[in-house]
Amino acid sequence: MTKRAFITGITGQDGSYLAELLLLKGYEVHGLVRRASTFNTHRLDHIYVDAHEPSARLFLHYGDLSDGARLVTLIDQIKPDEIYNLAAQSHVRVSFDEPEHTADTTGTGTVRILEAVREAGIHPKFYQASSSELYGATPPPQSETTPFYPRSPYAAAKLYSFWITKNYREAYGIFATNGILFNHESPRRGETFVTRKITRAVARIKAGVQNDLYLGNLDSVRDWGYAPEYVEGMWRMLQAEEPDDFVLATGVGYTIREFLEASFGHVDLDWQEFVKFDERYLRPTEVDALIGDSTKAQSTLGWVPTVDGAALAKIMVDADVKELEHQGAAWIDAPALESWKA
Repeated sequence: MTKRAFITGITGQDGSYLAELLLLKGYEVHGLVRRASTFNTHRLDHIYVDAHEPSARLFLHYGDLSDGARLVTLIDQIKPDEIYNLAAQSHVRVSFDEPEHTADTTGTGTVRILEAVREAGIHPKFYQASSSELYGATPPPQSETTPFYPRSPYAAAKLYSFWITKNYREAYGIFATNGILFNHESPRRGETFVTRKITRAVARIKAGVQNDLYLGNLDSVRDWGYAPEYVEGMWRMLQAEEPDDFVLATGVGYTIREFLEASFGHVDLDWQEFVKFDERYLRPTEVDALIGDSTKAQSTLGWVPTVDGAALAKIMVDADVKELEHQGAAWIDAPALESWKA
């Protein structure tokens, strides 16, 4: 029989790649979409088929992690074999400005889904998107046994989600798994996240339509991987014989400064001529270094990353240069909208 998956956060970077992967594997895919006055499903346009067509296997449903009753109804109707909870207020810097909203969606939203599963009386496998931000101030390398030390409202909310997922696994026998994913990026990354902000600026500066790029701390070290490889790891976690918690990471750290060098250098530009400091992009509490140890995932799941931060920068710059060319003069002439938070 065809497997059925339910993805929250399906319109995001990870959700869109995961939907692609599952469709290729023959799944029927259902996704949770927040209602908005404008279309917010552009990352799915290339795989979406009208639900009236007999060939349709991707179905979108309006809902929100703040609405527990809606989640109960949807999960009872869909009866998924697998649930991937990828939805969250996921911008770390923004979480300092919106801590209550972050706690409600990123934290409490998880228990609403788990309760919906319990109340529906079904037995799907559940994947919870945890984050390397859980480790915070704990020095690298960080693995499944490394103590957590969250340093932001986002990380604190993710910590609650991590432990409530483990609790429902142990208390109710739910196949519930935490994927502790280190930073993973792609050309589909949101434009307010630092990697995409950098590569998009590189394309625009190279084209002569942007002059400066404003950033905060350039010394932060991150373990950057490639998002399509990481969603493969998510799927592998739910194919395991037993539920468990896994770190996905490349094991290689790069500073933001090094990512700048790789990105600007790829188009023969010197980043120091264009990057300017803006203290608004600093976090009240910084996370200095996140570098993961994915030995457990590699040995247990057979998951092996192949793209590190330097290669990722080139992939993203090439995509943004191509995007700029395809959009044409109308996109080039539009004013660059500098996000409030990097």
